[in-house]
Amino acid sequence: MDVRGGVIPTKLRAYDMSLLLFSLASLMMGIYSGLYDPSFNNYLAQVHHLSEVARGALEFPRELPGFLVVVVFTILLFLKDTRVTMVAALMVAVSLWGQGFLAPSMTMVVLWMLLWSTGAHLFMVMRSSLALRLAEKAQAGKLLGQIGGLEAAGILIGSLLVYVGVSKFNFSFAVIFGVAGACALLAAICMFLIKGEPIKKPERYLLFRKKYGLFYILNILFGARKQIFLTFAPWVLIRLFGQGVEIFAILSLIGTGIGLFFRPLLGRAIDQIGEKRIIVAESLGLMIICVLYAYSPVWFPHHIALMVIMGCFITDQVLFAVNMARATYLNRIAESPDDLAPTLSMGVTLDHTVSMTVPLVGGLLWAHSGYQWVFIGAAVIAVLNLLAALKIPEMDASSPTETQSV
Repeated sequence: MDVRGGVIPTKLRAYDMSLLLFSLASLMMGIYSGLYDPSFNNYLAQVHHLSEVARGALEFPRELPGFLVVVVFTILLFLKDTRVTMVAALMVAVSLWGQGFLAPSMTMVVLWMLLWSTGAHLFMVMRSSLALRLAEKAQAGKLLGQIGGLEAAGILIGSLLVYVGVSKFNFSFAVIFGVAGACALLAAICMFLIKGEPIKKPERYLLFRKKYGLFYILNILFGARKQIFLTFAPWVLIRLFGQGVEIFAILSLIGTGIGLFFRPLLGRAIDQIGEKRIIVAESLGLMIICVLYAYSPVWFPHHIALMVIMGCFITDQVLFAVNMARATYLNRIAESPDDLAPTLSMGVTLDHTVSMTVPLVGGLLWAHSGYQWVFIGAAVIAVLNLLAALKIPEMDASSPTETQSV
């Protein structure tokens, strides 16, 4: 095909520029995440002095926008796709500046956090669909992988900035959140500069079918397991071991770095041995992690227990990637490609329903019976996850999982 002069090169240049801007936006959102995520729990503990019960209860408003993201998405359907993504990034930017500079009380923290969570969840929804639109034919999986790699690189950069900023220059939480908000603003500007297209309203947002019951159960258990560790694993390091922001930045660096190599290996393992064995292995690993979280301070000297729990923290962070096995399992059993998106959305909705309630129970357990019982409860969830995983049918050796379709 001759592409010299005329309309085609112009279109190609516009396509390349859109990809460049989208890639830059993804990198910026990764950097914001690397700055914000390792700092958030220390911010709550050191600035607002939250109790365990309050920390658990805070997950309800934090996860509520994830539960309602379909509603927010529907309200914004009159905008083109890049404009919705821009609005999402702006929500993140404004909320981070609010948390950093305009949050004298927990009431304001909750309000800013609601705005942040809405923007973050909406951006996640739009990121994948925008990548699929911008990708060349038969290159969607490749582009999604590249964007994921850019976000991971951004998280590494953000975590490194936190570590250097806090350990060498004594950065305050306001500075960290302010820089993170600036990165989100840059992402919003990039989205504004990409030509948008109207969003086609889906026929169904959510799909519930008996055939996909095991997939729903796996998502519910994942939501419970995920939120216990996101909420209380950092709290153990903060409350029991007095660890600061720079330690969480290092743990984020290590976990993200390992994840860069682990995720491709995991994807190949899913294709080769199937989701059943992968999720069974995950469940067994989680049982060990839960026991070590609960009893390391009893079994080992303080400094060894700290190292063990840090190792558990990193391992659990890496194991979050196993969630892709649930998606590939659905892809394998789906009756129609049209079932995938609404069923995945239903899974996310069920995940967030559990995520809003389990942390409050965990906080009450911590306050009234000791932190060990939170992780004993998590171990029970891991056992249930194992039992559910054993129900997954074996993969037909002649029909390997088609992870690229998800």
